[in-house]
Amino acid sequence: MSTPLPQTSLALLRELLVFPSVTLTPNQGLIERVKAILAEVGIEAQVVADPDDASRCNLFATVGPKDVPGVVLSGHTDVVPVEGQPWTVPPFAATERDGRVYGRGSADMKGFVACAVMAMVRAADLPLKRPLHIALSFDEEIGCVGVRHLIRALEHMKPAPTLCVVGEPTLMKIGTGHKGKAAYRALCCGQAGHSGLAPRFFNAIHTAADLVSALREVQRELAEDGPREEGYAIPYTTVHAGTIKGGAALNIVPEKCEVSFEIRNVAEDDPTHILARVLARTQTRMRESQAEFQTLPDAPPPAVELVNAYPGLTTADDSPGVQLLSSWLPEGTGLTKVAFGTEGGLFQRQWRDTAVLVCGPGSIEVAHKADEYVEVAQLDACDAMLKNLTAYLL
Repeated sequence: MSTPLPQTSLALLRELLVFPSVTLTPNQGLIERVKAILAEVGIEAQVVADPDDASRCNLFATVGPKDVPGVVLSGHTDVVPVEGQPWTVPPFAATERDGRVYGRGSADMKGFVACAVMAMVRAADLPLKRPLHIALSFDEEIGCVGVRHLIRALEHMKPAPTLCVVGEPTLMKIGTGHKGKAAYRALCCGQAGHSGLAPRFFNAIHTAADLVSALREVQRELAEDGPREEGYAIPYTTVHAGTIKGGAALNIVPEKCEVSFEIRNVAEDDPTHILARVLARTQTRMRESQAEFQTLPDAPPPAVELVNAYPGLTTADDSPGVQLLSSWLPEGTGLTKVAFGTEGGLFQRQWRDTAVLVCGPGSIEVAHKADEYVEVAQLDACDAMLKNLTAYLL
């Protein structure tokens, strides 16, 4: 017996929260449920899986004519882990109280996914003049990984959409931009040896310390003199060391140390140029540190690998896309630039003439935390926006 079709976005959100679609784990069950819901109303969905793991997949579907530009609703289905967080409610279930729905992913961003799917369902029997598309992806939380497979599958999509709305939590404000991001892994190499003879060996942790010191120095310069882009909470490019791992025992000079760091750049900055500055400063500091050990040759510099990168998103505040989305929202809805990354920059790079904006229910302030929630009023506001969007498509 088939599962009944959900009648509201809230009802569908209750279903979606049950799927523990943590990044790097299967989301296939959730995608198959959405595909079945769309099939119930006659909408055929395309599933684009990870070539190496069919249990992690994207979904793309269209309702309405396909030969004219339409609107894409884009969202990710993965969520961050819950281990080690002090949850007071079951994380993979819907707990409703005081006008809120609690559960991992309720704000980031299964609330929007539920609203978007139900908008597709409601549009299925309408005589749309323009199409409505939905794009759901996997593994967004680790750098918009899964959506790249979907974007390749849509490479020859004609015509390109007029507008793409990425439904990350903005409290239903219109996000016109976010910074780009480049994530790096640096392997610092040394020489293992007895710590009683430490000056005779390269110390990999000391090299890593020189790298981190250089990161902080470049960050200070960017904060003082770097390009500014107003609208962000931090209006300049940021550099951040996130993890450091090295050493085997206190009495062994460490042979290896690994540092992971990132650059989140405003549009005017190029992360490759910033990386070059960091590495130049690192080598300067290494030479200064090495000068006291005259018996050693120059230590090898860190070997840096680009782990992941995605472009920033920039849409002009006065663009037709902003005007269009504003017309579906309450008068006076504000514009913002978001502090997190999205697949929006990738879509903007693919569809040069498509306006890409970020707008969705819930607050990023509660995302990734214990007892994450979305307010039912935010779901209602998103439903109202999508109802106006559908009227435009008619």
